[in-house]
Amino acid sequence: MIEGGRPLSGVIVPSGNKNAALPILAASLLTDEEVVIENVPDIVDVHTMLALLDDLGVTIREDGDNAVALRAADVRRTDLDAELCGRLRASLLLAGPMLARCGGVQVPLSGGDFIGRRRVDTHLLAFQALGADFEVDRGYSLRAPSGLSGTEIFLDEASVTATENTLMAAVLAPGQTTVLNAASEPHVQDLARFLVAIGARIDGIGTNQMVVHGVDRLGGGRFAIGPDHIEIASFIGLSAITGSDITIAPVRPADLRMILLTFERLGIQVEIDGDSLRVPPTQSLEVVADAGNAIPKIDDGIWPAFPADLTSIATAVATQTHGEVMIFEKMFENRLFFVDKLVAMGARIILCDPHRAVVSGPSRLYGARVESPDIRAGMAILIASLAATGQSEIGNVLQIDRGYERIDERLRAVGAQIERIDD
Repeated sequence: MIEGGRPLSGVIVPSGNKNAALPILAASLLTDEEVVIENVPDIVDVHTMLALLDDLGVTIREDGDNAVALRAADVRRTDLDAELCGRLRASLLLAGPMLARCGGVQVPLSGGDFIGRRRVDTHLLAFQALGADFEVDRGYSLRAPSGLSGTEIFLDEASVTATENTLMAAVLAPGQTTVLNAASEPHVQDLARFLVAIGARIDGIGTNQMVVHGVDRLGGGRFAIGPDHIEIASFIGLSAITGSDITIAPVRPADLRMILLTFERLGIQVEIDGDSLRVPPTQSLEVVADAGNAIPKIDDGIWPAFPADLTSIATAVATQTHGEVMIFEKMFENRLFFVDKLVAMGARIILCDPHRAVVSGPSRLYGARVESPDIRAGMAILIASLAATGQSEIGNVLQIDRGYERIDERLRAVGAQIERIDD
């Protein structure tokens, strides 16, 4: 339950990067020594990944606030729990480390957001290039009877999770593996840095060509996950359209370059001082037209382009900006199907097709009863509710909880009138 139309004020500490935490937790399978991961977000998807690891035999214990210690001294099974995999798209990230550690794995179909088809061919072709065989039948059966070995792999798309799976499968493979057309998002970089911290040899971190020099074994270590740039951007958008004075710290400014450029086209200005970012309370929120006064376009793409996870957030922000803008979501055919929720609240949006929407603003939003269809759409609806007049009720908040840690508590701490209720 949210009472909108109130400016917020204060400091928000961003959680650790969700999309870095999941592969890093999976990578704990690559060593029989203890690893301690700090700044782990306390979210549903992380709990599901930990449950999968526990089911495989990994010993898990808390090591302070948002820190977890894991030790995979023994892996007792190679078939992943179907019910747990059905809750988590990222369960597929266990395939790479299980192939490297055990020589095989049975992966049931993964769950997650219903934002469109999530292609897995890139994963399977990379595993095949490293020496694995696979079968597909309502799930994936992978095995490497002769072990994996280094090779050159050109990924047929710059997939984040396929790049991560390839890195995890390759770090213990003899020889050199060159990964071309690799994804280079901040969370891919964090995974690579973690692997290096426990003994892997990886060159080219942060680029689209990474070289993995296989090692005999990996050891233990401690690693801190970086701040979640998607969550930071969500808070920037939230602050701007509610007239709030919010400081977000710590941030990695290098992870926010394209995000801030895109938000500037919606009139949002921020102040950065070291690792602290402030959104001033007075924002012009004027759409910056393209040359010739053409309607601008906000589109997503592979890093360092604007992240696909933020198109929903940008859509909510655009409802409160002066002018028109096209949102062009290229990657997932169902991502924009949530805009009817914003329209029900008073937004002026034309959904042209599954990938494109034209938003005309500003429109006065009113509180409404809406459902959260996926993580990012849920956050976009929450942002709109905080800017709306009156009371909103968001159902199915488990979706938001999958990606945003204790969001209601953290927003109450900066003045939001938000309450979680049992239904």
